[in-house]
Amino acid sequence: MTTVHDNAAEQEFELIADGHRAIAAYQLEGDTIVFTHTLVPREVEGRGVGSKLIRGALDAARDRGLRVVPQCTFVRAYIERHPEVQDLVR
Repeated sequence: MTTVHDNAAEQEFELIADGHRAIAAYQLEGDTIVFTHTLVPREVEGRGVGSKLIRGALDAARDRGLRVVPQCTFVRAYIERHPEVQDLVR
């Protein structure tokens, strides 16, 4: 697995795992980032790819001082399971 990369032109955080691209789509609204959709290819599901992707995206949001709106159910579930990132939620 590589590191999480912000593809700002596409408004997606991405992570390449074994040649497959996982994405967390977002929309920026002022000082808020709204996570709208997460996609992890079937070939790499169940290996922590989605969790690593979302953790990297949330770390980037924190570094930029952004508040988070977890519209995506995967992102919402990740935040519910990880109290250390719950302060980001708007």
